[in-house]
Amino acid sequence: AHVIRDVTELLDLREDPAPELSPEELALRFEDILETAIRLVRQMPDDQLENELPNRPRSWRVLMHHVFQIPNAFLDMEESGNELSYESLTAPPPLELENISNLAAFGLEVKVRFAEWWKVSKKKNFSNEVPTYFGGTTRHEMLERTVWHTAQHVRQIASLLEQAGVVPDRPLNPYQLRRLPLTEAIWDEK
Repeated sequence: AHVIRDVTELLDLREDPAPELSPEELALRFEDILETAIRLVRQMPDDQLENELPNRPRSWRVLMHHVFQIPNAFLDMEESGNELSYESLTAPPPLELENISNLAAFGLEVKVRFAEWWKVSKKKNFSNEVPTYFGGTTRHEMLERTVWHTAQHVRQIASLLEQAGVVPDRPLNPYQLRRLPLTEAIWDEK
């Protein structure tokens, strides 16, 4: 069920699972989403990093790293041509990312890397398949998945800030989330 197209074909649904946003729209939207992620991460108090997420055995630090590791793994796949692996998406944060300052710096590096990738890639064919651990998907679908997956975790970071008693500074707004395949739920059910 990682590829919505496969699910709709299996269930013989008359839905068009293709991304609603063009690669250009996704890239523009993603730059805002990454900027929001960096801004929110910078607000998190360092003493909250080892708290555990609701309904999941993962620390807040691991989630904040993961929000930037998603595009990092996507860019690694794009630049190397190697398969996007589950291990690359879920890689734990290295020891040097033990504080908010370092996590935000990692986020900024990924944001800059994405912008550089987009300058070169915007003229590429986004209907080509890319290699992933969950099977065939197009570059366009993988870009959309990277955007919405990251956006979902940015929503969670805003929620964690509220739990920590911090008012999130300009969290994601409805326009930034519009036409992305996201649920209304921010957290998984128990």
